[in-house]
Amino acid sequence: MAVFKRKLYGKLLEWKTKYAGRYAILVEGARRVGKSTLVEEFAKNEYKSYILIDFSEASKNIKDCFDDIADLDRFFLRLQTITGVQLINRDSVIIFDEVQLYPRARQAIKYMVADGRYDYIETGSLISIKKNVKDILIPSEEMKLKLYPLDYEEFLWATGNETYRLLKDFYDKKTAIGNSVNRKLMRDFRMYMAVGGMPQAVQAYLEKKSFREIDEVKRNIIRLYEDDFRKIDASGLSSRIYKDVPSQLSQNKKRYVISSATGKKTQKRDLERLYDVIDSQTVLVSYNITKPDISLSSTKDLDSYKLYIADTGLFVTLMFIDRPVAENILYEKLLSDKLPANLGYLYENVAAQMIAASGRELCYHTWLKDGSTHYYEMDFLIGQKQKVVPIEIKSSATTSHKSIDVFCEKYSKITSRPYIFSQKDISNDGQTLFMPIYMLPFLLEE
Repeated sequence: MAVFKRKLYGKLLEWKTKYAGRYAILVEGARRVGKSTLVEEFAKNEYKSYILIDFSEASKNIKDCFDDIADLDRFFLRLQTITGVQLINRDSVIIFDEVQLYPRARQAIKYMVADGRYDYIETGSLISIKKNVKDILIPSEEMKLKLYPLDYEEFLWATGNETYRLLKDFYDKKTAIGNSVNRKLMRDFRMYMAVGGMPQAVQAYLEKKSFREIDEVKRNIIRLYEDDFRKIDASGLSSRIYKDVPSQLSQNKKRYVISSATGKKTQKRDLERLYDVIDSQTVLVSYNITKPDISLSSTKDLDSYKLYIADTGLFVTLMFIDRPVAENILYEKLLSDKLPANLGYLYENVAAQMIAASGRELCYHTWLKDGSTHYYEMDFLIGQKQKVVPIEIKSSATTSHKSIDVFCEKYSKITSRPYIFSQKDISNDGQTLFMPIYMLPFLLEE
């Protein structure tokens, strides 16, 4: 498996420099986002030696080491003997890969960190972590990082393109890039949307595999997720909640409706299924904000939310999951922006992925139109300094933005300059800024 440059590497370096002697680090994330590859590469580069214990295939001899950790000298001696790796005081790291599969090891972290000889990195998939920690003491000596699929800049790094940061100057000056250049940049971005950021799919793309083969890689990942969901919910309804996300977004509903996915009246167990799917990090959740304010999370409605697929490449595959294999022509139409359906929801999904990867919570806002049963909707809201930035996502270039105008008038005291992200080049109409969607990360960094 190729090793891709990841931004989380820098955060692991910060942990090693500032906190490693006092805290272990747990790298969380969905299956197949590259957690194991990232932490092993980090261990190779930043330590003189390391031991990697993959609990999905660890031998009985390895697991037996954790039966008694009261004598850590003996524990470390046994570990070194079994693995053949010599540990070096304050210059070795022990990796507990897929730690959720062996909770006893996670509980032992508390004592190992206190011992202080070595550093500790854990990786885990949350859908299993949650189910396996009921009877153990979660160590307080544990910091957490989330790893998402490759973001757009990481995808460009993988392809050998290091020029993305040059666009920041256009963003800062709010000056147009030029139609021909913007069209080329949008084609590049649609390629990212089509392939996605799952490392296996990116590797297939770099190996010049056909879109049929890339799509099959993504279908295999989706099947893996479905298998995970069935392990904790044999009914298959958790899997339906996941697979129904594109359908519900395409219907432009103001919230996700569980009963539409399950085909049954919503029950308490369905809410548990929903939380399991969210915990798996295969989806992203955006909550409806009832009263936009500087503190957006203070008025979020926990019963009104949208779901997005955590990787837009998987979203594209789920759109065509009813077909045996998505044909190349579907991808070609997506790349040339010629798919007949209104793909606003696809661009909305990739925007959600960008916002989540920046470390921000996802939130949106709906409100009734005066004298009507219909709603206005603001796709996303983000906090910036002492203001709220309203964001609308469009699939095509448009000058129509009634919702954003009404929102800015209604909440003028707390609203910053609004943005519409689409495929359109940089422009403004006096109040609203129009930006190509590949520039959204620059706003999120402010």
